[in-house]
Amino acid sequence: MNKVEAKKVKKGKVVRYNKWGYIFLVPFVVTYLVFQLVPMVSTIFNSFFENYRSGLTQIGPNFVGLDNYKSLLGNSDVWKYLKNTAIMWIMGFIPQILLALLLANWFSNVRLKLKGLGFFKTVIYLPNLIMASAFAMLFFALFSDNGPVNAILINMGVISEPYRFMSHVWSTRGLVAFMNFLMWFGNTTILLMAGIMGIDMNLFEAAEVDGAKPTKVFTLITLPLLRPILIYVVITSLIGGIQMFDVPQILTSGSGAPVNSSMTLIMYLNKHLFSKNYGMGGAMSVLLFFITGILSVIVFKITSKKED
Repeated sequence: MNKVEAKKVKKGKVVRYNKWGYIFLVPFVVTYLVFQLVPMVSTIFNSFFENYRSGLTQIGPNFVGLDNYKSLLGNSDVWKYLKNTAIMWIMGFIPQILLALLLANWFSNVRLKLKGLGFFKTVIYLPNLIMASAFAMLFFALFSDNGPVNAILINMGVISEPYRFMSHVWSTRGLVAFMNFLMWFGNTTILLMAGIMGIDMNLFEAAEVDGAKPTKVFTLITLPLLRPILIYVVITSLIGGIQMFDVPQILTSGSGAPVNSSMTLIMYLNKHLFSKNYGMGGAMSVLLFFITGILSVIVFKITSKKED
């Protein structure tokens, strides 16, 4: 067999082998097309139309161009709900990332020789496995006017009458932020642990030999080398924060009480979809997409820096 024939045989084997890769990709491609790409294109298409139901009368679909976007951008409520979403995300994310960094650095430090690490890792991750709706229902029962939290505070003499947690702006926002913190700090801890364990241990040993203190090691070695994972955590958390829906929806029964102070952008979008206003709902979805993309780019530019 000459070299030309050998190359043809080898090429044929590669082609026959590679086809299985394409075959395994078919389920993903079909799922993506049916459940993501087609709905996304349909949403963008509907955003340019007036299409809603007024009582029993169907209005549209009538092409209105960018009128839906102009209405949203000129609506002060949209910017108020964006502010609410940002406040509740920041209130939950800052303690989440600080505690996750502390626990990740603690759990991944082999010199401490901590016992029961597997148990503690499982325990901190368990809240992430609970459905957000169940979590919100639990907190709604705990912090209701006649709930156990008020009963404990009254019996301890801290308060003389039940405190209406759901009737005050910052207590409601605090509960939403606290629930998001509890549900996600374990997942963040696991991600940061993976990043720390990927750092060369020789760097830590060299720093220890040079007499560097733990705080110096953490700030000058761990944090700089952990930057890619931190960027990923911040951006994914930001995306999840903008899409915040189930916790405030259930905790406030969809009202965003008090005085819409806990109403998020997705809750506002849900109201348009519930009323079958597909034009405004589509425009709101596209607007959310652009807000998410812009904020993600800003976070990436701020947290990353060029290296020589």
